[in-house]
Amino acid sequence: MINKEFVKVPRERIAVVIGRRGEVKRYIEKETKTKITVDSKTGEIIIESTPKTEDPLAVWKARDVILAIGRGFSPERAKRLLKDDQLIEIIDISQFTGRSKNSLRRVKGRIIGEHGKTRKIIEEITGVSLSIYGRTVTLIGDYEWVRIAKKAILMLIEGAPHGTVYKFLSRKKREYKREKFSILKPAEAP
Repeated sequence: MINKEFVKVPRERIAVVIGRRGEVKRYIEKETKTKITVDSKTGEIIIESTPKTEDPLAVWKARDVILAIGRGFSPERAKRLLKDDQLIEIIDISQFTGRSKNSLRRVKGRIIGEHGKTRKIIEEITGVSLSIYGRTVTLIGDYEWVRIAKKAILMLIEGAPHGTVYKFLSRKKREYKREKFSILKPAEAP
């Protein structure tokens, strides 16, 4: 049975999905053992399994990599989605700002921060990759950290002070380390 997925990416990102001399498209096809068909005029992309496709999630992984590139990630950063423990989350910030360009610009500015500081802090603490493109913020990472990074972004969108968001992220990092340490610590004898 052939599995098929359809993705539409912005036309200005098609060249990035294809890559120089088709290298990005070929890499995704090789890694996932799928067939990718790109319509450069419409931005529509079809991802299909092939008789060589072994991983039942391969079509979805290829779709997610292409989706990430379409949302502004470099192919190198999007390739992270080929790992089993990585996922993509897209937040449409226009849901919170409406169609006002000034409001959208303000919210994007809050997420990026002065000289990219806020974005960098979110990425460093959570290990999640962020892309702010158009009306979306896209996250790539493991489930738990994507959830935490998304919460931090929603806090910023809702107007929380940056310091409050940084404290939230730091607290989550400490909790994670404490939990990880307690799992690794040998059980105490009775």
